[in-house]
Amino acid sequence: MNTRVTRSSRFSNGALAVLALLVVVLLTAPWWAGRAELRLFGEIYLYLSLACLWNLMAGYAGLVSVGQQAYVGFGGYMLFALTIYAGIHPVAAIIAGGLLAAAISIPVATLIFRLNGAYFAIGTWVVAEVFRLSFAQVSALGGGSGSSLPVAIVKSLADSRSARESLSYYLAIGSLILVFAAIYFLLRSNRGIALTAIRDNESAAAELGVNVWRTKLEIYVVTSALTAIIGGLIFLQKLRISPEAAFSVNDWTAFVIFIVVIGGIGTLEGPIIGTIIFFLLRETLADFGTTYLMILGLVAIIVMIKAPKGLWGLISQRYDLEIFPLRYRVQQSATTEQG
Repeated sequence: MNTRVTRSSRFSNGALAVLALLVVVLLTAPWWAGRAELRLFGEIYLYLSLACLWNLMAGYAGLVSVGQQAYVGFGGYMLFALTIYAGIHPVAAIIAGGLLAAAISIPVATLIFRLNGAYFAIGTWVVAEVFRLSFAQVSALGGGSGSSLPVAIVKSLADSRSARESLSYYLAIGSLILVFAAIYFLLRSNRGIALTAIRDNESAAAELGVNVWRTKLEIYVVTSALTAIIGGLIFLQKLRISPEAAFSVNDWTAFVIFIVVIGGIGTLEGPIIGTIIFFLLRETLADFGTTYLMILGLVAIIVMIKAPKGLWGLISQRYDLEIFPLRYRVQQSATTEQG
């Protein structure tokens, strides 16, 4: 018997091939999908990106934040501020917003990393509220009522509406590919091994030489920057921003947590499943008003009771499946001797 250690399996190789084909098909969506479909697809990509980033923080680094709307709103407001008052192109402004979010996340992390568990979660929410109240005082950006992106800035993206919608779509799917690829290769690197060790047992990881504080800080800064970029893209689609919309705990944190929890926290596949379920429920039940939110809560409770590791955790545990191979596997193959 020959024994070899590998991460991939026949299932993961086939699943990745199908996924790559699906991405190619989705890249052609502006040629076959209507305006409403393109907008919905773009929203799905952006929510999935937010879910993947929150999952990286909470599922691997143990940073359970309920205040990531701080960076969604920050990225959105930087888009408006930099385009309107600095004359920067919207795409460049979105990237600049991400870099500024990374810079501001360092002193924020220095403060909230002093807290643990539930206190850390509450601390992140307080930071988000500080962000919201601060931007609500900026009269140049509309104060509490918000502002709209000027027509001239919108037209600077492209001359026609269809071209602008296609660009917005490609920015959304491109950001998702970037976020997902970055997380995937990070988790397959030595830093990913350190993150997995922190997730499994933080004290043991520290004893093995992992710098837990620095690793968490790096993850927090990177996810804050990417979350701000996603926030900029969200409000580039909406073309209007206000403090309530930009820093909405429901839209940018509660729904994201719902997606990750029902899909499977601490897995790459979980946010994908969770996003699909969330949008199926939303598109089906959105007309029912508050009943829709009650059903979402009921679904979350049932999943947490029946499948504490999420739907993908249940599937993976039962069938030993993995679409994105992160674990090492021992494979044995028979050999024949000739003589």
